[in-house]
Amino acid sequence: MATSDKTALVIGATGSVGGEVAAVLLARGWTVRGLHRDPARAAREAVGLERIEWVKGDALSASDVTAAAQGVSVIVHAANPPGYRNWAGLLLPMMEASIAAAKSTGARILLPCNVYNYGPDAFPTLREDSPQNPKTRKGVIRVKMERRLATAGVRSLVVRAGDFFGPISGSSWLTEGIVAKDKPLRSVSYPGPRAIRHTWAYLPDLAETMARLAEIEATLPDVAMYNFGGHQLSGDEMVAALERVAGRRLPVKRIPWLAMRAVAPFVETLREMLEMRYLWENAVLLDNSRLVKTLGVEPHTPLETALKTALQGQGCLPMDQKAAA
Repeated sequence: MATSDKTALVIGATGSVGGEVAAVLLARGWTVRGLHRDPARAAREAVGLERIEWVKGDALSASDVTAAAQGVSVIVHAANPPGYRNWAGLLLPMMEASIAAAKSTGARILLPCNVYNYGPDAFPTLREDSPQNPKTRKGVIRVKMERRLATAGVRSLVVRAGDFFGPISGSSWLTEGIVAKDKPLRSVSYPGPRAIRHTWAYLPDLAETMARLAEIEATLPDVAMYNFGGHQLSGDEMVAALERVAGRRLPVKRIPWLAMRAVAPFVETLREMLEMRYLWENAVLLDNSRLVKTLGVEPHTPLETALKTALQGQGCLPMDQKAAA
């Protein structure tokens, strides 16, 4: 099968990042395939992705991924078990399946990444060549994934971003930690000292960035990596923006880490969130100068617009809620 420069396979298209990337690629005229164990269910449930060509397959199966990747130029590897469940058992085998497909087809793997790879020795400003000495289990797994990809003999494109948030997001610090998903925006819980700056990635902007890079992937180094700058905010700036979107002052409290620790042994998501506490106690910023040099500009939605859209999609604001002037 001939390769199309504008055909992509998205693994994880029903997830937050994969879904956003698929939607942007479709809007930019790409043909998009989605791998799913139940294509009929995916077609029914994937909102806004009606034009995806769903293919039956398992992201853990090299033969399934290879069959689905025939004729594509890019494999978007956005497979990510929800709620941090069984990362150790699933992430590396899924990466191996995509690598096998890329070796067979010549496609480039596009891998969305985060800051879990880094420990405090790399803070506050992260560059593409910053040392990766993670202090958590999840960070160690992510480092192994990226190192395997970089040395696998396939073309790759890593795009690293801060904490994701968007109108459709299964796991997000914004709506699972700072505000309450599917509840009216009435208060804020902040995870760390409010003077410390933190990097946020609005998913539609991140997806647009990845799509633009995918369109010029043939001109990029075989092993390419870019940081996405996103919104770099102190806790006070985030709270103030949420108040402007809500149109009123909001009570602010610290996330109850001690209470979470008591419950964490019984709730896997809470246990994994606790590992990430250090990212809120240190400034974590991403230097996007390489990305800007490559694309000319980083896609950037104004903060209040991004927050309003995200919170409406997450059921925290009514759809007709307007940000205060």
